[in-house]
Amino acid sequence: MENLLKLGVPKGSLENATVELFKKAGWQISISSRSYFPGIDDKEIKCSLIRPQEMGKYVERGTIDVGIAGRDWIRENDSDVVEVCEMVYSKVSRRPARWVLVVNGDSKIKGPEDLNGATISTELVGFTKRYFAERNISVNVEFSWGATEAKVVEGLCDAIVEVTETGSTIKANGLRIVTELMESVPVMVANKASWEDPWKREKIQQIATLLQSALRAEGMVGLKMNAPQDKVAAITAVIPSLKSPTVANHYNSDWVSIESIMPEQEVRRIVPELIKLGAEGIVEYSLNKII
Repeated sequence: MENLLKLGVPKGSLENATVELFKKAGWQISISSRSYFPGIDDKEIKCSLIRPQEMGKYVERGTIDVGIAGRDWIRENDSDVVEVCEMVYSKVSRRPARWVLVVNGDSKIKGPEDLNGATISTELVGFTKRYFAERNISVNVEFSWGATEAKVVEGLCDAIVEVTETGSTIKANGLRIVTELMESVPVMVANKASWEDPWKREKIQQIATLLQSALRAEGMVGLKMNAPQDKVAAITAVIPSLKSPTVANHYNSDWVSIESIMPEQEVRRIVPELIKLGAEGIVEYSLNKII
């Protein structure tokens, strides 16, 4: 039988960023509004569009071999899977999502233990139940279909477990964070049996390596320039780089070529300084991957 890896592409907020990331890594994924099975230019991969909330259970069952979803939804389903790597998408956010326990600003609740016998509303029901059960705190956890913050404001529940990045919206609604329960970032997870299969593991690791190299390249550029030999020390002293700049001698010349990789936002600051130091022929170029 031909080798085939079943890949879960997250449907929703991570969908476009995932397709774009795969493109930078070297795979073209084509999604049709009429199909849940995107095409991909790799005969060894079959794609399925799956909501992140369900990704963990399908990976655990082996319906798909590997998928990408938030760690929060993997933990919500208590999925028994292999976490291959983190996938922190700058196109979505570099900040981790934080699941926090929230009450009204004037509430007397100071910690989770003060919620014994209380009702908590959240989308993250399974995780929240386990969190309080592990601490021997008896609570009633209800699933929220949305507008979760409004429920605690209106007194429909005693507290909520809600996702946030900065907490600003929570504060704006007159609410207070009691404690943080979990941080979450997108992760690549694999089915345990698939991970033990040598061919599938190698394919998964190939994908993970190239996706992470594309993520590392985001916001980074290459900068190349020519300079007199006697200016090399001064120029390399001010150039940021991953390790150290590359310096190569020109043939039959006392000039050199200097090359470095740096954050794109540093270029506007450093180029005028490089010109003052004697650099010429400065070229900036984009990067697809840093491996």
